[in-house]
Amino acid sequence: MMDLKEKLTVLNKWEFKKSAYELLIATAYFDDETIAPKSGQNYRYERLALMAGEIYEISVDPKIKELLFELEKEELDEVTKRKVKLLKKEFEETAKIPQDFYKAFTKASLEAQAAWMRAKEQDDYTIFKPHLIKLIDYQKKMALYRRPDSDPYETMLDDYEEGMNKKAYDEFFDLIKKELLPLIEKVAKKQIIKDDFIHAYYPKDKQAKLMEKINCLLGFDKSWGYMGISAHPFTSGFSNNDVRVTTSYDEHNISSAIYSIIHEVGHAFYEHQIDAAFEGTVLKNVSSGMHESQSRFLENYIGRRKSFIKNYYPYLQDLYKENLKDVDLDEFYRGVNIVRPSLVRVDADELTYPIHILIRYELEKGIFDGSIDPNELDRIWNEYYEKYLHVKVRSAKEGILQDIHWSGASFGYFPTYALGSAVASEIFHYMKKELDLDSLLEKGDLKAITDYLKVKVHRYGALYDLNTVLKKSFKEGFNPRYYIDYLKEKYQKLYQLD
Repeated sequence: MMDLKEKLTVLNKWEFKKSAYELLIATAYFDDETIAPKSGQNYRYERLALMAGEIYEISVDPKIKELLFELEKEELDEVTKRKVKLLKKEFEETAKIPQDFYKAFTKASLEAQAAWMRAKEQDDYTIFKPHLIKLIDYQKKMALYRRPDSDPYETMLDDYEEGMNKKAYDEFFDLIKKELLPLIEKVAKKQIIKDDFIHAYYPKDKQAKLMEKINCLLGFDKSWGYMGISAHPFTSGFSNNDVRVTTSYDEHNISSAIYSIIHEVGHAFYEHQIDAAFEGTVLKNVSSGMHESQSRFLENYIGRRKSFIKNYYPYLQDLYKENLKDVDLDEFYRGVNIVRPSLVRVDADELTYPIHILIRYELEKGIFDGSIDPNELDRIWNEYYEKYLHVKVRSAKEGILQDIHWSGASFGYFPTYALGSAVASEIFHYMKKELDLDSLLEKGDLKAITDYLKVKVHRYGALYDLNTVLKKSFKEGFNPRYYIDYLKEKYQKLYQLD
């Protein structure tokens, strides 16, 4: 009979082994999205599916099941208790999934991502459509295997943000519709800001130099961080000191790469600053809402402030004299904060952004409750964009093909972008009470800000859920009013609204 110390040693060795396999798959995925030749995809995907099967077998080891049930009865410290709770939940749900189904699902997802890339490149939704319909069916079955008595979409929402459900998101998005749609309408009637200079020609080679400058300003250090290029920007946190981000370049939109890299570096700092004791454990698996709060915080609440832009703008002007020589800092600041209903989520302005998420949430909800036919998804997508943002979808790559998420079966993820934006606003509200943000930003002192985020948010990892982190750090749970009030105050002032 093992004592508590011996039990924990066995559990830690099991987690280490599992994390080693996960590292290999994550590395292969990063390579596949960035540098790996496309013609080698089939070979990679067959072997990655096999690796997924190996992880499945490790994950459902009956000895670990017995161990977790034994540990649950022990007197444990707070960290170990949380770890055991999360692992037990993960184990019980994974064990309900047939191994052959798990491997087939993994292979289908990898094939879907490759099809999505081809479809986007060729602007042809028909290439991706059968894969998407297949993944929707797979994901429904997967959710029902795991939690047979639950609404499949409720399961997916909880996967990405513990405790969130349709009722909570419905209330949140109803508030967004009620408060923000009228403001967007008012702003649309008063277009007093110019941004033509944002859409001049900006060659990629110089943009890459600008990204290096911005990364340096943010404190994204090459000793622990790496930047690559991909079709859709993303972040991979392999460990605290191996965090990889990607960006993409639009030669006719200089703000696109600027804000995509600031967004991803927000994710990167979270991964880098989680308590090192949580490395390689389930406590490193932070919820999506909390993660998006950090990327959206850096992107919007810091990156779009004039005091931050002031640090890199002279360098940008020097890189592109022909485009920006007559554009002063104030004009550029207004230009990157312009409100214009548009088609592409990642390039959306701060005010209309949550409407892009609202659209995806309503579509996903409809897919899984049966009110939307997946075969009609592209047509309905286009209808929703006209309904909410009054814009016509011109092409599939600016419509249903713009995001990578569904190709990875990440249904339930999108709502966390809006949730994260709102959580970021709450953090921003309290940070301003403790730090002189503009003074720090004008001096280029981002470390004081990232240190604050480490103490208040990052270090906890998945030790607590979203509401508990907020209550521990700010004595208040999630409150979406901070988000609504922030957006109203900022854009009423920027657009000189009564």
